[in-house]
Amino acid sequence: MSLAPATPDAPDAAAPPPAPRGAERRWEERVQRAAHPLAYPLLASIRRPVLRVPGVGVVVTDAALLREVLLDTARFTKTGPGSPADLWTPVLGPAVLLNMEGADHAALRRRIGPLFAPAFVSALTESTIGGAARDLTARLVAGEVVDLVAEVREYAGQVISRLVGLKRDVVGESLFARISAITGFVRLTRPGFTPAQVHQAREVLDELTQHARAAYRAGGDTVPGRMRELGLGEDEAMGAVGAFVLTGTETLVSYLPRLVAVLSDTGWLERLAHDRGLMDAAVAEGLRITTPSPVMLRSVAAEATVGPVRVRPGDRMVLATFLADRAAGSFDPVGNPAASLKQLWFGAGAHFCLGAPLAMAQIGVTVGAVLDAASEAPLRIVDRRAQRGTLIPGYARLRLARR
Repeated sequence: MSLAPATPDAPDAAAPPPAPRGAERRWEERVQRAAHPLAYPLLASIRRPVLRVPGVGVVVTDAALLREVLLDTARFTKTGPGSPADLWTPVLGPAVLLNMEGADHAALRRRIGPLFAPAFVSALTESTIGGAARDLTARLVAGEVVDLVAEVREYAGQVISRLVGLKRDVVGESLFARISAITGFVRLTRPGFTPAQVHQAREVLDELTQHARAAYRAGGDTVPGRMRELGLGEDEAMGAVGAFVLTGTETLVSYLPRLVAVLSDTGWLERLAHDRGLMDAAVAEGLRITTPSPVMLRSVAAEATVGPVRVRPGDRMVLATFLADRAAGSFDPVGNPAASLKQLWFGAGAHFCLGAPLAMAQIGVTVGAVLDAASEAPLRIVDRRAQRGTLIPGYARLRLARR
């Protein structure tokens, strides 16, 4: 993995030549470094499966060891010093899955689970972004230059509006910027938010939950209303709404443009446009290569040994999922090394991402729309720019057009 300094953003180009071999790796490197110019080189330089890094924690880069930590919730928890609870409890409250363990976590997960049943997420995806995705295909075929980042952000706004019971015009660029500012407060070397940051985050979430509380109390066919029907208390439902917004928005807006970029850079965009047989493998490989949630945190609750390193209560575990995933090799839908990782990018065990079915439904619809356009007229990336200073690495802009 290269540790060379990040190169400047590529200029706009009217007709770029075919991407050279390895372009996807270089662009992914650029995306990662733009988001985390200090933390990314630090983690990427680690060559051991487990390493104690002063000021950071015990970093795990090996997939098998990382999975063991995720599955052992008795000794490695989401609560305690340096855990996700340190970050999110002051902002979201004490019961939002992100910061829970044990029986309470399992009970809340069972109650929220029906919101992510296949039939529900399929209907939600079609009703929120299905029409826009078909329109995307038509616009690309007609020759329009489309910024896929802005497009996917609009889709995320549609879905969030439905999830939290908002009118669509409430979820705009200003709100997305404020949400990004909250997640941008996260630092690898800092276990929690400052009081001022907590206050700012609470202001944004209070604005959202005003509408969500009204939807919860009204009941009916909204997600907050369904949460009420599923037995969630109002504060539990509002915590879940906040978690959906903070953890789901940027992840999807990050992944979809990066996947399309990887497909374009490797020549797979045109190949899949005419043969969808390896579509599922390509999406999985894209998730493996990009790992939109690059790091997971746990707190050590009981003495244990992780690889050669002894850990003790209070130690912070930094699970470098992106390094474990990428160690399986280059993007390869044919060989599909992602299959052996069992969707590690979504976690494992009791904390496997509950929203994964919704994410996969949105991915399928959006990428399908791009491929439908590419089957009519080959597409190219006109220009792109990596996003700087964000928690979830991604593109600030990725413009597609016909060749």
